[in-house]
Amino acid sequence: MAVMTLPALPEESFQRVLCVVAHPDDMEYGTSAAVARWTARGIQVGYLLLTRGEAGMPNPPEETARLRVAEQQAACAVVGVEHLTVLDHPDGVLVYGLDLRRDICREIRRFKPDVVLGGGTEIDTPYGFEQADHRAAGLATLDAVRDAGNRWVFPEQIDDEDLEPHTVRWFISPALAGAGATHGVEVTGEPLRRGVASLEAHAAYLAALPGHPAPKDFIPTFAALSGKAMGVEHAVLFRARDLQAPPQLLTESLQD
Repeated sequence: MAVMTLPALPEESFQRVLCVVAHPDDMEYGTSAAVARWTARGIQVGYLLLTRGEAGMPNPPEETARLRVAEQQAACAVVGVEHLTVLDHPDGVLVYGLDLRRDICREIRRFKPDVVLGGGTEIDTPYGFEQADHRAAGLATLDAVRDAGNRWVFPEQIDDEDLEPHTVRWFISPALAGAGATHGVEVTGEPLRRGVASLEAHAAYLAALPGHPAPKDFIPTFAALSGKAMGVEHAVLFRARDLQAPPQLLTESLQD
């Protein structure tokens, strides 16, 4: 039986991608290689960080926050991201709720992406139990995508901040082959190199993690495993949902 390969994301239709994550460095553990490919193709990519990562190192929190934001700015430059917004929700105790949804909704209405990249919402993942901030960020982002298109949700952003409702076409999140991935992005060559370099830009943070492997020693390995699912050398995989497509169950029912 022939092995089915995952299709490529329809990136030829992408114009603006907003990536929403909890911490500095969250984008750099592989996903930024896809970002490097997108920016090289002229797609505008923005990052929204919900915290400054101040709880991630033994340094005093304000010192850590300044350092980690500076390293994130350097990482963005490596992959061609010019739009970086960093919020000051508390690191380590990020709370899912209206305040978080409101802030993400505001950035969606400002940046007007046709694609939003968010994290997962599962507790148990192939990597182990998901960190609490990541779960809160993933769920709030998913809800904020819907909020952004409804002018009666957070209407003060429209009435007082001169923003407009905005409808997102695609919601995507990083995934693994056989564990929810539906599409992939080939990152063979320069995109992968820049992806590795973007994590290397978090040098002080990585140095504070005992025994952390060098980015060049593990990111290409994971990208090669993902590449097999696409039939290419290196790839980044995603679970992608076209929010404007009919529900799959309805489509299948109409075909019966």
